[in-house]
Amino acid sequence: MFSLKVLDAAGKTVAVVRGEEEINLVLTREYREGDVIYLQTSETPVFIWLQLDETMGKSLVYLNGELQYPVPFAEERLNLSPKAFSGEKHLLWVRKAKDFEIKTYRNLAANVNDRHGNIVCYPHASANVETRGEAVFVAKNAIDGVTANACHGEWPYGSWGINQNPDARLKLDFGREVEIDRIIIYLRADFPHDNWWEKITVYFSDGENKELSLRKTENGQEFLFEKKKISWLDVGNLIQSKEPSPFPALTQIEVYGTDIIE
Repeated sequence: MFSLKVLDAAGKTVAVVRGEEEINLVLTREYREGDVIYLQTSETPVFIWLQLDETMGKSLVYLNGELQYPVPFAEERLNLSPKAFSGEKHLLWVRKAKDFEIKTYRNLAANVNDRHGNIVCYPHASANVETRGEAVFVAKNAIDGVTANACHGEWPYGSWGINQNPDARLKLDFGREVEIDRIIIYLRADFPHDNWWEKITVYFSDGENKELSLRKTENGQEFLFEKKKISWLDVGNLIQSKEPSPFPALTQIEVYGTDIIE
C-alpha cells in the first residue's frame, strides 16, 4: 500500500492519494513555501518508480522508509528546470517496480529525486565539499541524469563543484548491495573557464580502489572492470591538470550493473 500526499506549512493535508501498486497524485494549486511531499509505504524496503515532478522525470529507486521531500524554492530551484514545481497543476506518480525491471542491467546511480538529508531513497550522493553550498554545485547534480556540460551554473548545467579543495570527495551510496562493472564520467567542460582532472580514484566499499585516467573532453568517459559487489563508492584523490583555471567539476557519474536479488 502506498500513500502519497502534500502537506502545507501548518501540517494540513493539501492532497492525498492511496493505492496498492500504482498511484497518481494530481495537485491543482501552486506550491507554497513550507509545502512537503510525503510518501509512505506498508512494505519496506521496496523498489519503486518515483516521479515527484513531471518536469524532472522518474527514477527506479530503493526506498527503505518514509520519504519527506520539502518542495524547493528560490535558490534551491536553480539546479532544476524553471518549470519544476511551478504552475497550478502537478503530477506525482509512484509504481512498484516489476521483477524484470529490478533485475535489468542499468545505470544504478540515477536518482532525479535525490536531495540533501536523504537517508531513505537510494541512490544518494553526498560530498564533504560543495562550492559555497549553492544548489548548482551540490553532489546530487552528479546523479540527476543531465549530462549538459558546456557551461556552469543554473540548470541544465548543474555540477558537483569542489570549491578549489583538492581533498574533496563525493560519496555515492546505493543503500543496498549491488553488482557493477562499468563507470561513465562526464567532466564539466566549460573550457577555458573550467579545468579538468587528469586522474581520479574510485574507492569501493569492498576495500578496493581504481585510479581512472581522464581526458579533456565533453564526452562521457567509460571505464570497464570485472564485476564487483559493493554498497557504496567514493570519488577522491582528484589530480587536476596544470592548466591555469582553478575550477574543475563533475557533471555526471553513471554506474552500471544489476541489483542482487536472492
